[in-house]
Amino acid sequence: MTGSSPTCLTSGNIPDALRAATDRLAGSSDTARLDAELLMAHALGLSRGDMLMRQRDLGVPADFAALVARRTAGEPVAHIIGTRDFWTITLAVTPDTLIPRPDSETLIEAAVDHFGARGPQTVLDLGTGSGALLLAALAQWPQARGLGIDASAAALAVARDNAARLDLGARADFRIGDWAKGVEGAFDLLLINPPYIGVDEPLSGDVLREPASALFAGADGLDDYRRIAPDLPRLIAPFGMAAIEIGHRQGESVGALVAAQGLNVAIRRDLAGLDRCIVATRT
Repeated sequence: MTGSSPTCLTSGNIPDALRAATDRLAGSSDTARLDAELLMAHALGLSRGDMLMRQRDLGVPADFAALVARRTAGEPVAHIIGTRDFWTITLAVTPDTLIPRPDSETLIEAAVDHFGARGPQTVLDLGTGSGALLLAALAQWPQARGLGIDASAAALAVARDNAARLDLGARADFRIGDWAKGVEGAFDLLLINPPYIGVDEPLSGDVLREPASALFAGADGLDDYRRIAPDLPRLIAPFGMAAIEIGHRQGESVGALVAAQGLNVAIRRDLAGLDRCIVATRT
């Protein structure tokens, strides 16, 4: 196919190269055009916005074709370029963590609606991974301090690096741990994104390159919710809340686990209209 020939990816102008890359990626990505633009911007050392504004004045970088080939082979864009935007921040990501996704911003939106401008003073992020949720909250509310817990030392290294790069290290502490085991005190805001995929559920796309320990939670995907729920009453401060990410078919089952602990439960949907977050508050 002439429009996706290797020559178009290594020479000529950027609009033609972007069209060729989009054609090449269309069979393996639902966001082919966006992927092509992000890879081109990375190859040029520019932001995507700057690249798009200047695309007719720039040449195609020599390594663009190699980046497209990596994406075609199934490597996530975030791993290729090493970053991912989330809420108002940009995070470094590696194969040691989940790639932050827009769906998870639903948890921050729920917290903004609950606290408003006053915000929480203390934040606990269970399963912090790259630090996305905790650092987004700290960026949103400059007076807040937070603690991120994860079972993976490699993930915590990524989170600490992100905190330092965002100048949030003085307000963010990270600790290796097993969910809330050994965590003392109550917090205004709990942010929790546990594994919630059943071990036999079919997967495809970028998720295949992400750590299994951050994805799977027993036969029904509820194992970690069962462990987390009993600790919620002691961890949520008066007038505080927990925002817990769920799979889009888990609202009823996870909501029941949380309600059984004597907490108020509401379900919040993501931008696609799918159940995405359990909001838990004290009665």
